[in-house]
Amino acid sequence: METKHWVAAAALVGFLLAETLFPFFRQLPSLRDRIVHDLRNLVVGAVNLLLGSLAIAYGFVCLDRWIADNGFGLLQVFELPTWLALGLAVVLLDIWTYWWHRLNHVVPLLWRLHRTHHTDTAMDVSTSVRFHTGEILLSWAARLVVVPLLGISLIQLAIYESLLLPVVLFHHSNLRLPRWIDYGLLAVIVTPAMHRVHHSRLVEETNSNYGSLLPWWDWVFGSFRLRPDLENIQYGLDEFSDPEWQTLVGMARTPLGQDEPITSNSE
Repeated sequence: METKHWVAAAALVGFLLAETLFPFFRQLPSLRDRIVHDLRNLVVGAVNLLLGSLAIAYGFVCLDRWIADNGFGLLQVFELPTWLALGLAVVLLDIWTYWWHRLNHVVPLLWRLHRTHHTDTAMDVSTSVRFHTGEILLSWAARLVVVPLLGISLIQLAIYESLLLPVVLFHHSNLRLPRWIDYGLLAVIVTPAMHRVHHSRLVEETNSNYGSLLPWWDWVFGSFRLRPDLENIQYGLDEFSDPEWQTLVGMARTPLGQDEPITSNSE
C-alpha cells in the first residue's frame, strides 16, 4: 500500500474513534444503524480504491516518466528549488480540485454522479469515501490531462494527496470541536464547520464551500459561506430522502434519479 493510503487509513480509524466518543450530531438512532451506515460507505470507498489503483496508477507512472523525459508542463519550464516547486504544485493542484468540485455542481452529467456523495443523510467520516465510481473514474481521467499540463511529478502529486486525504476525512467527520478551534484551523485548512454547510439540504448552501484542502479559494472566488447554527443543518438532498437511496443499490443508481422507484434493499 502506498504511503498516502497508510496515512489515510490511520486518519480514518482515528476520526471514526474520535467522532464516536465526541459526536457533534446524534444522527442515527442506534449503534447498529451507525455500523450499517458506515459499512455501506466504506464498501463503496474500497471498490473505488481498488478500481482507481488498477485503472489509474499505471497511467500516472507513464505520465511521470514522460514529463521527466520531455520537460513538459508549466512547472518544468522554470528551474525552481525543490521546496518552491512542491509548494506551487500543491497550490495548483488544490485550485484545480476546487474548480473540478465546483464543476461537479454545475454540469448536469457531473452533478448526477456527484450527488451520490450528497445524498448521505448522516454525514460522518465514512461519507468522505462515498462517491459514485463513475465520478472517481472521471475525476482521475481529468487529472491525467491536468497533471502533465501543469508539469507536476508523481511524487508531488503523492505529497499533495497525503496532505489532502486526512483533511478531507477531518472535515467530513462528525467530531465535536470547540468553535474557536474549528474557526482557528479555518485559516489554513477546510474544517467541519465549513464543510457541514456544503452538505446542507439548502441549495444555496450545497452550492458553496467547494474547497478540499485550503479554504482560500472559496474566499477568493466568492463561494465561502458559514452559518452560526450548525446544529440545525439537515444533511442530504430532498429528492433522495427515502431510505432506499442509502443502500448500496441505491447509491449505485443515484445518477439515474427517481425515474423509477427503488424497491430492492439488497446489499
